[in-house]
Amino acid sequence: MITVMVVDDHPMWREGVSRDLAEAGFEVLATADGVGTAARRAAAVQPAVVLMDMQLTDGNGAAATAEVLRVSPHSRVLVLSASAERDDVLDAIKAGASGYLVKSASAAELIDAVKATAAGQPVFTPGLAGLVLGEYRRMATAPVAADQPHRPSLTERETEVLRMVAKGLSAKQIATRLNLSHRTVENHVQATLRKLQLANRVELTRYAIEQGLE
Repeated sequence: MITVMVVDDHPMWREGVSRDLAEAGFEVLATADGVGTAARRAAAVQPAVVLMDMQLTDGNGAAATAEVLRVSPHSRVLVLSASAERDDVLDAIKAGASGYLVKSASAAELIDAVKATAAGQPVFTPGLAGLVLGEYRRMATAPVAADQPHRPSLTERETEVLRMVAKGLSAKQIATRLNLSHRTVENHVQATLRKLQLANRVELTRYAIEQGLE
């Protein structure tokens, strides 16, 4: 069972989403309405997925995302917000969110998105993924500081898997293409994340673009 925490400043929306998720078979461990409460409750319950609004009672979703991941580093954050503004999307992803949905998404889309997020897949409302990748491409062209530490090198297989992750393929699709088991692909992805000291597949995609692997 996938464990979830819902963070939103509107009680009716928070309760409605929590109810929909519970009815779909998720375990809602906690809810919160602000940065402080989100961090405290995430530290206590360590949810697999955190559904995060961008407008909170004492700050914004980007700050809350950073705090939640600091105290619960194995959680994955999926933003669910009324805003599709460029700055909100990029701030959330830079803070460590794995994906970003707008609140116009259907209940079925939300349920599928939570499952995908729990599996480590980046999820975006159509159009927002292109925005994020465009920003990563822009950042990739920026000059690299002379004192920036070098990333460790990857094995040939890790590089192959990384290239497919950057193209948006799921672990199951990668496993089929490479004639590997699903678990073996996930192990390669997790090993690459640890080796590169990256938080999620969105950051892996950025790294791949920076290295010209897409």
